[in-house]
Amino acid sequence: MRRGGGPQKVKLMHSSLPHTKALWEFCKLFCQCSRTGLPKVCWIPGAAGVLVGHPFDTVKVRLQVQNVNKPMYRGTFHCFQSIIRQESMLGLYKGIGSPMMGLTFINAIVFGVQGNTMRMLGRDTPLNQFLAGASAGAIQCVICCPMELAKTRMQMQGTGEKKSKRKMYKNSLDCLVRIYNKEGIRGINRGMVTTLVRETPGFGVYFLAYDVLTRSLGCEPEDPYMIPKLLFAGGMSGIASWLSTYPVDVIKSRLQADGVGGVYQYNGIMDCVRQSIQKEGWRVFTRGLTSTLLRAFPVNATTFATVTLFLMYMREGGECSIPDSEPPSVQLQPLQTQTQPTSM
Repeated sequence: MRRGGGPQKVKLMHSSLPHTKALWEFCKLFCQCSRTGLPKVCWIPGAAGVLVGHPFDTVKVRLQVQNVNKPMYRGTFHCFQSIIRQESMLGLYKGIGSPMMGLTFINAIVFGVQGNTMRMLGRDTPLNQFLAGASAGAIQCVICCPMELAKTRMQMQGTGEKKSKRKMYKNSLDCLVRIYNKEGIRGINRGMVTTLVRETPGFGVYFLAYDVLTRSLGCEPEDPYMIPKLLFAGGMSGIASWLSTYPVDVIKSRLQADGVGGVYQYNGIMDCVRQSIQKEGWRVFTRGLTSTLLRAFPVNATTFATVTLFLMYMREGGECSIPDSEPPSVQLQPLQTQTQPTSM
């Protein structure tokens, strides 16, 4: 990057590989140009996605960690019914504070790291898309792991009770503070290894699938079906990402929910895998998958489409001051008619 001098005026524009250029420009704007409102465009669809998707996540976690010897739920629909009947609608939203708090940080990390990695790699290839996504997924685990630990503990608290007789945690922040006071840094990073194993290839597949689908579908701005195509590409990317790493998510949830009452069932990752297979067979790795896929498509489709439309709006709206110049490996072309989505 060029050092010194005043801010450089750069128009939002796209070239022969528009979706990658759009992603890079989005990441640069997100990190460096707060006056454009880009943090809001990531937070708003992300927050909407959490509000819509969190009930499905609560069902997923309950099904993943329930006692196989005394199961409370027979399946996805029965779990929804039971939670609403026993704990009210609010029971589906237990632990929502944690993902809401971490949303902005995770989006900033993912977009920033993915964009900078693509710039360093220099070429827009499927392999580079995977590597850039994997890098972003690995680094955001620093925020994601404690966030999901608090979420999981809150989701399991007061299972089957409308009003919990004794709450261990008041909220997500109190949960993390109590875990830290009792177990230290190691405690709030419980499940970090499984989170890394899930997120690293998961985000790689996420960006790779979106890149392949947008190329295959031929998403062009003049196409009257562009938005449906973007929605489809985004939704299917989310599904592909979850399918690629879902068994690891089951183990992660079990490890993070373990020890809530002071009793630990697992000695580590391999012990958790061994006990789970021994008691429930290989089908254990599909527990909660239905609710996960039901959530994945609409949430990811909405996020991709919202960011894409914002980029198109910004392109038509003029210029933005960027303090640094374009990356050496990406040549920004004169303003053209092509516009294409980002990868998140």
